[in-house]
Amino acid sequence: MKTGIASLILALMAVLPAAGHSLKPAPDLVDVRVYSDNGGELPRYRAYPRACQSGAYYYMEAVKGERYSIEVTNRSDRRIAVVVAVDGRNIISGAKSYLKNSERMYIIEPYSSSTFNGWRTGMDRTNRFYFTEPSDSYAERVFADASAMGTIAVAVYREKQHAVTPLRPPYRDDYRSGARGESRKSSSEKQRSESADREAGTGFGETTYSPAREVAFEPESAMAGRIVLKYEWRRELCRKGIVSCEPENRFWPVSNGFAPVPRDFRE
Repeated sequence: MKTGIASLILALMAVLPAAGHSLKPAPDLVDVRVYSDNGGELPRYRAYPRACQSGAYYYMEAVKGERYSIEVTNRSDRRIAVVVAVDGRNIISGAKSYLKNSERMYIIEPYSSSTFNGWRTGMDRTNRFYFTEPSDSYAERVFADASAMGTIAVAVYREKQHAVTPLRPPYRDDYRSGARGESRKSSSEKQRSESADREAGTGFGETTYSPAREVAFEPESAMAGRIVLKYEWRRELCRKGIVSCEPENRFWPVSNGFAPVPRDFRE
């Protein structure tokens, strides 16, 4: 069973995170895929950060100017909530995300999928994601925030089952006031470094119809899973050795980088 953009559900209820936030990895709880509007899934390459961090981490190729969507599949028999952050900003509120359970979240029903294709700017509309330079990204242009540029992060929270939570007044976004304060750039911040120019970011594209509704949801205090994708231009994936970009040599058909040993060779 899959639920598309037309039936996205936002969490109305959010609780304060518990002290000593802990992560209990559940690698099979969700699956995260990124699809291009030009067709097909964007390939992922598993990564293992040097720092001891919980969760699943991937590199992914970004194509400049290409619009994309994020599909999250709930593989469990319980409702879950997901915090989705692109370039470090919550895709519902635009606020700086720390992947906490107090943030705005989307709800995904058991064994269902939901697709997120843009920044939510109202209960019936989003503005599309597209790959672009950091200077043109939503995070940089509006909030002067490059602290998590080139990332798609998904934090998963299971629903509490032992209590019924009363509805609270609808959440009111305050990102507009924050944007005014965060968008002030000093002259030094405007100077793009060479490393920043190599990065990719996500822009704020055209408005699309995307109705949503709010429901009560009380998340568990502990995160149930984290998936982070670092998207890069192909030249950067090549430079970092994530993908092989060397041209094939017709005189050297290698499989493991070494010359094959003849079958009848004896030392």
